[in-house]
Amino acid sequence: MTTLKDRLKQGKDARKQCSRNAQALLGKTDRDPVPLIKASSAGRIPSLNELRFGRMLVSPFAFYRGNALLHAHDLSGTPDMGMHSTICGDCHLMNFGGFGTPERNLLFSVNDFDEAHPGPWEWDLKRLVASFLVAIRDLRHVASVEEDICRRVVAAYQESMAECAEHSALEIWYDALGYNDLLKQEPSTSTLEHVKNAISKAERRTHAEMLPKICERDKHGRLLIRDDLPHIFHLHKDSTLLDANDDWMRVDDWRPPYDSLMHDYRATLMSDRRDLLARFQVQDLAFKVVGVGSVGTRCLVALLTDDQERPLFLQLKEARRSVIADYVKAKSRIRHDGQRVVEGQRLMQSASDLFLGWTTSPNGQYFYVRQLRDMKISAELETFDAETFSAYGHICGKALARAHAKASGQAAQISGYIGKSEVMANALFKYAKAYSDQNERDFERFQRACRKGKLKARSETDFAADHLP
Repeated sequence: MTTLKDRLKQGKDARKQCSRNAQALLGKTDRDPVPLIKASSAGRIPSLNELRFGRMLVSPFAFYRGNALLHAHDLSGTPDMGMHSTICGDCHLMNFGGFGTPERNLLFSVNDFDEAHPGPWEWDLKRLVASFLVAIRDLRHVASVEEDICRRVVAAYQESMAECAEHSALEIWYDALGYNDLLKQEPSTSTLEHVKNAISKAERRTHAEMLPKICERDKHGRLLIRDDLPHIFHLHKDSTLLDANDDWMRVDDWRPPYDSLMHDYRATLMSDRRDLLARFQVQDLAFKVVGVGSVGTRCLVALLTDDQERPLFLQLKEARRSVIADYVKAKSRIRHDGQRVVEGQRLMQSASDLFLGWTTSPNGQYFYVRQLRDMKISAELETFDAETFSAYGHICGKALARAHAKASGQAAQISGYIGKSEVMANALFKYAKAYSDQNERDFERFQRACRKGKLKARSETDFAADHLP
């Protein structure tokens, strides 16, 4: 049995394999981004790839968010300390946020696990720090803010990992970062206001509140999900965005494939949650276009109601192979990508969605299932001043350290590697600055490819107009 001192030394000794200064190295950036962007479109709904590229064209930050595969490729050329465990895999600052636990507590943590996979913890931290720089530039904050916020992200990660190193396995497992904790920790008036607004918004984000926003009654009085192009559409209406040869278009009635999906899904839930789910009956099923990086993947929204016609919205989202899977030596023991996403989420979060599970469609596509939007909130970056941005960086760094400590069980080794000095912060600021510059160059090449027709992109407005019935 090793002591804390032994484990800290193991981390410190790993510097011989990869010095902390080496974390500033940029990686495999001597490449053309366009083929990798094209590769990331494989298997998506073809008609939605144009919308995905249109969303990525909005800004360098949207581009950064929209193509995690490119960054995974580049990170594969960077050194690491050699310790692999489950990581987020797409750890930019918008993949953090608030969510409700089964007990209706509001927590803050990493909240997107589509790319979760065993890998180096440094990859998550580098993608997070670089995302702050890209976003800060995009929102035109002064240059001095860049270094301050990057250092605050790394310092929060460093301090939290050092705290976790001294905690027991159970203490780390139960540790949670709640919004009430944030109210006590944030001294800034503007930041406190943001936290209070976030809590208020989360409390309003319920299934009942969402019902009139996305549903309507037909002439028979039945509740149905309302089409809203390009965000929500049905299979066999004129507004469908699926290609005629898509497997889903061969289905005359959505209920048989839905029943098949739910049969497999129920088996992944705990028995009490299966009993709760049985109290709801499905009313409608529609396709939903989500995010930036996820545009083109198959995502379904199911409307269910109980005996009092109170709603439950479930999101069934396609789970594809993790973008980091081909770039890491570590392999996932899980073959079902929906299960990989769910188990990654359960491992990295202190508590997860009440209805979190996975399933397989009749044509073999992998999905994971969770509630749609229930108590889920994300940062509104455009409303942040420099002080609030810095506070958000601190919270994200802290949350990521806790997620890595829980997932790896090796907080002491990571803490021992990072140490107490600013060497790691210096290296990661250099990395983030250089990669933000690289991202801008890649964005320019992406823009040229779209202008020359190598990639086809459509704006949100044009896309909706093109597909109106």
